[in-house]
Amino acid sequence: MGNEGSLKLEDRVVRKITLRLVPFLVLAYLFNYIDRVNLGFAALEMNAAIGLTATTFGYGAGILFIGYWFFGVPSNIGLHRYGAKVWIASIMILWGLVSAGMSLITNVWQFLIVRFLLGAVEAGYFPGVIYYLTRWFPQKHHARVVSRFMFAQPLALMIGSMLSGYLLTLDGMLGLAGWKWMFIIEGIPASIMGAFSYFYLSDSPEKASFLKEEEKTWLISVLNKEQQETPVKKQYSLWQVMTHSNVWMLTLIYISQVLGVYGVNMWLPQIVKSFGGNLSTTTIGLISAIPFVVAALGMLSIGYSSDKTKDRKWHMIGSMLVAGLGLVLSAHFNESLAASIFLISISAIGFYGCMPIFWTIPPVFLTGAAAASGIAFINSMGNLGGFVAPAVIGRIKDYSGSFNGGLYFMGISVIIGCFLALFLYKSSGLNKTPQEGGVK
Repeated sequence: MGNEGSLKLEDRVVRKITLRLVPFLVLAYLFNYIDRVNLGFAALEMNAAIGLTATTFGYGAGILFIGYWFFGVPSNIGLHRYGAKVWIASIMILWGLVSAGMSLITNVWQFLIVRFLLGAVEAGYFPGVIYYLTRWFPQKHHARVVSRFMFAQPLALMIGSMLSGYLLTLDGMLGLAGWKWMFIIEGIPASIMGAFSYFYLSDSPEKASFLKEEEKTWLISVLNKEQQETPVKKQYSLWQVMTHSNVWMLTLIYISQVLGVYGVNMWLPQIVKSFGGNLSTTTIGLISAIPFVVAALGMLSIGYSSDKTKDRKWHMIGSMLVAGLGLVLSAHFNESLAASIFLISISAIGFYGCMPIFWTIPPVFLTGAAAASGIAFINSMGNLGGFVAPAVIGRIKDYSGSFNGGLYFMGISVIIGCFLALFLYKSSGLNKTPQEGGVK
């Protein structure tokens, strides 16, 4: 009876905090991701309007992640120190305003500066929420809850593709270009949600008014027990976190994933246009949404399977292999738009399936402030791949006149990441069973 009662209590608590936190954080991340990648649709009109070449656009798309790199770790330290209510609210208000401010740019330098600022203010949201969720959910629920949170990525790309394609048709309304309307309409909601989040979010389970005392006591005791049982009990300084071998290996693996994800996200509308001929912006938006509809379903299924089987290693590595091979094959079968979209869709399942599992790994050997800074460091360094991919693909496109080389580059990068992941699991001991204190 005792175990049955405990299980029912666990189910009730996990359900409550999931319903309270996850839908809100998913919606906020949806706006975050739309504001980050809608540049790919703006490029269909903006590039000609302000004089951007494919190479310059690639640098601008990627410079956001330089801002990420500078401000990711300090932002997560700020969240750990001041709490989610204040920090997440501030981040959301600022990124919404900066994203809407893209509508004011008139030249290349303004384009680069505003994109850098967007990266700087967005830097703390994703790693901050990943850390925030570890303070609410027991470890065995991490893959599922992170996959639900990251479900916002393909959802944002799916909705954003259709919405952005439509908003471009507002060209000329009230004297504004369609791409300017797109930035304004997609940026402002984040600021509104940010103001609301200050009153909605709780910093920790201890301050959760939506939980009963019995539920708080159970959750706090489980989380404290897990922290005490973390395999590495050493308290790391910021420097020790940033020089930890596992942190660096995870960073390299994440770079390989990000090279593919942001290469596709930023260039997919133009890839569709190049493969599909003379298509309207609305049609390009609908076609570009297809891979992310498929990926959304795949992400939830893979996260559920990983938690159910207690396997992290092969779910992540297998998903990465699918992602890499899908991109390589999409370049090979480039003569058919249908074949390319099919293969990019298969690749998207792999990308969006591996990333939630990836983020279950850092809390296995890092806790407290070390976890906050470690997650932010991996995210900010890894997202430099988001600078490299658009820039390299732009260079290849300008040099060769084709996106095929860029697709090969992304696919091979992810496959290399598979081998790095195998090495990490073999060398670090992170492939222990959960009962032994690691991840399988």
